[in-house]
Amino acid sequence: MILIADSGSTKVHWCLVTASGQYSEVFTDGINPLFQTTIAMQNSISNQLLPKIAPLLWAGTLTHIFFYGAGCTPEKKGYVKTALEAVFKKAEVYVESDMLGAARGLLGHNAGVACILGTGSGSCFYNGETIEWCVPSLGYILGDEGSAAVLGKRLVGDLLKNQLGDDLKDAFFKEYETSMADIIEKVYRQPFPNRFLAKLSKFCADHIDDKRIHDLVYDHFVQFIRRNLVQYFQQPTANSQQLIANFVGSIAYYYKPILEEAMKAEGLPLGTILQDPIEGLKEYHKDAIIPTTE
Repeated sequence: MILIADSGSTKVHWCLVTASGQYSEVFTDGINPLFQTTIAMQNSISNQLLPKIAPLLWAGTLTHIFFYGAGCTPEKKGYVKTALEAVFKKAEVYVESDMLGAARGLLGHNAGVACILGTGSGSCFYNGETIEWCVPSLGYILGDEGSAAVLGKRLVGDLLKNQLGDDLKDAFFKEYETSMADIIEKVYRQPFPNRFLAKLSKFCADHIDDKRIHDLVYDHFVQFIRRNLVQYFQQPTANSQQLIANFVGSIAYYYKPILEEAMKAEGLPLGTILQDPIEGLKEYHKDAIIPTTE
């Protein structure tokens, strides 16, 4: 039995897969070693994940954990590994970046360009096994174009600076029962401001038929394309003429028509768009599933 995890800053999608091919999926709060200590991550796993999957472990021993997560840089992924090993003492634990998880989930063992547009954003050229190179995402303060956090940041900034009209501004404050002071408090003084801003971006989905919001989301994607994606198609070593951009994440999935519109306008080929990479990761790691009776 194996456990696969796709972790963003907002939530973790866990998938427990047995040797017979049966699987169970559960969700917990996001795990990110850039914002959490090892103890905090361990507590999250123990208190949120373990009670949900404990009744399912009768099917056999958990032999492998494949965790793909935001913030799992080479310097930080060891902290996640330690947290998981403290809870699951018999399992072999592998921790990699959410970007590698997206690439393997989208492309399997094929080469191509993989992109994440979720709470955060990212992109890479994947050679079929590993990430060969990538444009750095830099997080929601310096980068993360195309992400929910930056979309929320742009939306709130435009609303508070009176760029989108009083009607949308009033609707926003009414729907979220918030104020400028409350937003400032949560962005600058409370933990996980990226999660908070990502949640506010839902206002765009609710009002996407308004041209002002449509144009905001469209420009949001154009910025991701121009500042990140286009670079992969400019590299002769990447065989750029045969490349296709593939996407995973809630922002890419729920705003698919506008993403398609932006990609077409910028002249780049668009491939698969998935909400999350779990299905592809189950296929990628199927050979690690070993029948056990313990």
